[in-house]
Amino acid sequence: MAEEQDYYEILGVGRHASQEEIKRAFRRLARRYHPDVNAEPGAEARFKEIAEAYAVLSDAERRAEYDRYGRTGRPVITSDLWEDLGFGGLFDAFFGTGAAGGPRSARGADLRYDLEVELAEAATGVDREVEVERLRACRACEGTGSRSKSGERACPTCGGTGQVRQTTSTPFGRLSTVTTCPHCAGVGRLISDPCRECRGSGRRAAAEELTVSIPAGVEDGATLRLNAEGEAGERGAPAGDLYVVVHVRPHEFFRRRGRDLRCEVPIAFVTAALGGIVQVPTLADGPAELAISPGTQTGETLQLHGHGLPDARTGVRGSLYVRVRVVTPARLTPRQQELLREFAREGGDEVDLPKGWFARLREALRGEEEG
Repeated sequence: MAEEQDYYEILGVGRHASQEEIKRAFRRLARRYHPDVNAEPGAEARFKEIAEAYAVLSDAERRAEYDRYGRTGRPVITSDLWEDLGFGGLFDAFFGTGAAGGPRSARGADLRYDLEVELAEAATGVDREVEVERLRACRACEGTGSRSKSGERACPTCGGTGQVRQTTSTPFGRLSTVTTCPHCAGVGRLISDPCRECRGSGRRAAAEELTVSIPAGVEDGATLRLNAEGEAGERGAPAGDLYVVVHVRPHEFFRRRGRDLRCEVPIAFVTAALGGIVQVPTLADGPAELAISPGTQTGETLQLHGHGLPDARTGVRGSLYVRVRVVTPARLTPRQQELLREFAREGGDEVDLPKGWFARLREALRGEEEG
């Protein structure tokens, strides 16, 4: 199997190219290989490669995903090439020439929705109901904008094509230019009996409930694309998309670093000295046992494998890193004090400072100052 060509190589740009550089490269190559202007064998296939590369590299989320994982085998183009990329009339969008014929209504606008979730929800995944206000196809006229079928007719200026062609003579020959019809604004139809509900626009504002599925392991700032859940297009044109930007709220106990979680747990100084097993909380699995080695010191970090967050792609879970804080008791019974003094003497440590120790310390410091 032939190795797939790198998207950056297809567009002829470096991996650190800016969005403007990527757009300029695409425009240059699209002018050359678009099948409406290049009839050479292989031009259409080459143009589709260029369009796919641009679809990935012009989208911040897709580009970051590609830079990290390369091509994953998941199709970038999920439906008709031009509609999926939002290019409809590619030359209209980039060059203003309208080389591809046919009437064309404006595609619906893309929308953004910011959604906050808890860290625990990001760990396990969750379905959330959200209310989105947007323009949807008018139910009364089914999005046509016309009150009746007889109230809609082909535009006499463009003959229903949505475009007009102008031919001029130049020193180099005759030049034909295709532009959007000024009479029908490229729709190709005129409405003489507009719908009363939408006043001929074919769309009405509506607030609707949608279910957004948040995948397990989603990261803060991730963008989820809901196909065709944006605003409806004009007079039956494709709807835009809804982009849900996920914001993960900070947790009061756990801190996240990629797939891993970090926290701090207090342990008794006896456990730190002798070792033992302590129960530590996890984000999604309840309490877990953590083995403490004898002689553990404050600040040491211990790892619990598989108690972090899952990778959004592979499902492999990260680790929980527990920073230990040894707690010294503030109050001791006389018996506890006696035992600790005995412990100190056994180890050769002086617990009670000799009388006059502070006086000797002051003398020593005074001598340093005079010297």
